[in-house]
Amino acid sequence: MMRHLEEFSRRVKLSGSREELESFGYLRNQLESYGISTNLVLHDAYISLPGQARIAIGDWAPDCITHSFSRSSGPRGVGGELIYAGAGGPDDFARTDAQGKIVLLEGIANPAASLRASQAGAIGQIHISPAKHLYEMCISSVWGNPTPDQLELLPRTVVLSVRNSDGEALKSRLLNGEAVSAVLTAEVDTGWRKTPMLEANLEADHPLDDSFVLFSGHHDTWYYGVMDNGSANAAMLEAARIFALHRQDLRRHLRLCFWSGHSHGRYSGSSWYADVKFKELSTRCVAHVNIDSIGARGNTVLSDALSSNELYALAAEAVSAQANQKIDGHRMSRAGDQSFWGIGIPSIFMAMGEQPAGNGGSVMGPAIGGGGARKGAGFGWWWHTPDDTLDKIDPELLVRDTSIYVHAIGRLLTDEILPLDIQRQVNALQGELTSLAQALEDRMDIKPVLQSAGMLGVAVKRFQEAAKVASRDDATSINRALIGVTRALVPIDYTRGSRFDPDPALRQNPYPVLDPLRSVATATVGSDQFLFASVAARRAVNRVAVAIDEALAALGATDKD
Repeated sequence: MMRHLEEFSRRVKLSGSREELESFGYLRNQLESYGISTNLVLHDAYISLPGQARIAIGDWAPDCITHSFSRSSGPRGVGGELIYAGAGGPDDFARTDAQGKIVLLEGIANPAASLRASQAGAIGQIHISPAKHLYEMCISSVWGNPTPDQLELLPRTVVLSVRNSDGEALKSRLLNGEAVSAVLTAEVDTGWRKTPMLEANLEADHPLDDSFVLFSGHHDTWYYGVMDNGSANAAMLEAARIFALHRQDLRRHLRLCFWSGHSHGRYSGSSWYADVKFKELSTRCVAHVNIDSIGARGNTVLSDALSSNELYALAAEAVSAQANQKIDGHRMSRAGDQSFWGIGIPSIFMAMGEQPAGNGGSVMGPAIGGGGARKGAGFGWWWHTPDDTLDKIDPELLVRDTSIYVHAIGRLLTDEILPLDIQRQVNALQGELTSLAQALEDRMDIKPVLQSAGMLGVAVKRFQEAAKVASRDDATSINRALIGVTRALVPIDYTRGSRFDPDPALRQNPYPVLDPLRSVATATVGSDQFLFASVAARRAVNRVAVAIDEALAALGATDKD
């Protein structure tokens, strides 16, 4: 794996660049040397590559960078009054008149704050980095390539970031009442270009059926990107090499996908693949295993490893067996190349190790990696900087993390009955509906859908008891039922809108489809907000009810059983 990383460290791999395509050629050659068939395709993607940037505040020009999907300013730049708007949350903009102004914002540049600034009429943004380093970011809130009706969600301002010390000095001037004006200049190359996607298929010698496990990671990088995402690609190659030696033991096929457009296209590669392969993924893919930024120096904490409900037990087992650590059961966050929830594919892992909490050298914290009570503090300070180089990799941790992935994928490939815990998923859904039923009280009656969820829980228990005594000949039908349940329930757990149109790349609640019910529970009864939310809530209940019916049908049960 370290030899692979030496190769990856030779090129900056911007999405759609010649250097990136050359590096994809190395991936392809390695996989084919293991006897694995490959398919390298070029597809259209909407890519944004940041260039030069400058801030002029009088005679002062602090160090800065611009970001992927920032608006270009033109050579004259964009000038205006500078105002402080906190972290750029909804309340911050509610009390700030940002129209026609440049907003100074706390924290790393991110899609949510950039979208709010655009909607508030700002003409520019300056983000205060959480550290002395400047972190490259993609600030588009559109997941994948935009459709015509999503163009308004793209950033409409010039967006720059400054070092923490410079940002704090600027904030102090504003909070002391000083009137400050700035001119922002940014060069950003945004447009359609051809980007590569490499698909590799390892065929099992004696499969139970035609199903496969999807193992994916991006290959494009900021700068040399040895941790992000060279280490993951090295692990993917090693896993492919190992499993290719054991084709005779595999009960399912393994498909590896290497994406472009992760860093510079907001997951354009994986979302494109979900679109063009929707039917095949829906009928054949049993699980998605994602890998990003593993094996880094000091990333010793594994407790925050992510998984969907169905794969939590497998994730916990792999981390415990290979690293003797316990994971805390965090749900998948809305990040990474998790483009397959609408299809109904359960997912496991994204990144793996993190820096210990309290380590001042880390940066990628809960704002990026997900919320909740976390023991890790994110990646090392070199993440998304020119310093993400070969010296940041710890070979022992790289082996540890790769072993965790091989363990989890190995079970997905070799277990006769898929290690999918649909009971945990149904329990989670029942918990959400029970809490909402209590919060809604006399506002809205959701007892019928709650009762259906209870019937599903009973049906799952019966199914699992029957599966324990089933013969090997029943494995295919049992797996088909398990997949049917995930196809029904994963979309309502992780999508708000259509299964075919990815939601924006913004943080979501568990079961975001239920958000209208949460609004009904908090709105003033009889108000316009309450009545509008009630319309959406009824439709949400219908969607959940249909999903439950589909899950019951997959188990061979009905709501009358």
